[in-house]
Amino acid sequence: MSSVLKAMRPRVGRLVRSVATTQAPGGRNSGFLSHLSSELAAMKSAGTYKVERVIQGPQGGAVRVAGGSEEVLNFCANNYLGLSNHPSLVEAAQKSLSTHGFGLSSVRFICGTQDLHKQLEEAISKFHGTEDTILFPSCFDANAGLFEACLGPEDAVISDALNHASIIDGIRLCKAQRHRYNHMDMAHLEEILKECVAKGSRHKMIVTDGVFSMDGDIAPLREICDLADRYEAQVFVDECHATGFLGATGRGTPELCGVEGRVDIINSTLGKALGGATGGYTTGPKALIDLLRNKARPYLFSNTLAPSVAGASIEVFKMLSDSSSGDLLRRLKANVRHFRGAMKEAGFELRGHEDCPIVPVMLGDAKLATEMADEMLKRGIYVIGFSYPVVPKGAARIRVQMSAAHEPAQVQRCIDAFVEVGKAKGVIS
Repeated sequence: MSSVLKAMRPRVGRLVRSVATTQAPGGRNSGFLSHLSSELAAMKSAGTYKVERVIQGPQGGAVRVAGGSEEVLNFCANNYLGLSNHPSLVEAAQKSLSTHGFGLSSVRFICGTQDLHKQLEEAISKFHGTEDTILFPSCFDANAGLFEACLGPEDAVISDALNHASIIDGIRLCKAQRHRYNHMDMAHLEEILKECVAKGSRHKMIVTDGVFSMDGDIAPLREICDLADRYEAQVFVDECHATGFLGATGRGTPELCGVEGRVDIINSTLGKALGGATGGYTTGPKALIDLLRNKARPYLFSNTLAPSVAGASIEVFKMLSDSSSGDLLRRLKANVRHFRGAMKEAGFELRGHEDCPIVPVMLGDAKLATEMADEMLKRGIYVIGFSYPVVPKGAARIRVQMSAAHEPAQVQRCIDAFVEVGKAKGVIS
């Protein structure tokens, strides 16, 4: 027995030390939580810590923020067409709740596909002029599911350096050879395409945002499609910040750039201009969509889109096909030109395409961006400062987003507040 006890003694000792460590003051996770607290403190010190403001009521051109006594004008939503609380969409959502219930409690391929989902996919395909469409819980999920499903080690994916985080994460999941070209640099893109041809890459996919959400740039799709034709590459475009409002009829950057029918794959969202709820999609060749239904993990392992969202989204596409939608597009375009023109004249540094409703007001310093946004709110203008890691270090900004819901007088009020705060902060003279 004594020999057994001697053999056990080292193990008992280790166990005692382990228990002692676990039960030390602060608990076993005290070091981990301390590390997290230090990171949070560093964010606050650098001015990059984000605080969520709480809106009381529906989204719109004017909203009520918790703690405030009056409505403020909202210039930071993706509500480009002003449809987030449109009566027709609310009615369609309520009707779908009555006819199709609250949820499906299932993924699509088990028992989560309703006629509403198929009708919505057909409407999206018709809108974009594509063969088929597949719905996802979000466009982040659509981007996460695409590349892994259709590209392998023999293939090459070539991505713009400023593509959205969801594209970057989606590409990381696939096993294709990964390349990155300088932002909207067509010479660099062609150089990489030549390298891929020389290496014998099986399939090549050029990946770009249609509109870059932090800079307001619009991808040069005509040049991209020309290079794709020359080097036999596929073209993928993320249209989240374009679908519904860019182009003569709101068909996005392919329509704006005159390349409809030349973009192979489009991913976009129902959560911005198209009502602002949730949901994303991939639309393109039927063979690709069939493959995604069988291989895209976010589709196979996520609950189906809620019936109320599907029903309201069908109504959105009916509205976009109506000639009256042109009034919304004209109103948005007029607001964009008004704001951009006046802000440039006042001396602010702006970025982005002149027709883009995303207007970054460049400030550089993260604290300055946060302080200016706070001062703007005191003047009844709701905007947000963006800083690292959302944008590069030293490139902090306030991203202003125009909406068709804004009246010209409201746009002017935003401009006046920027001028007042900008002068007080020494941003303009």
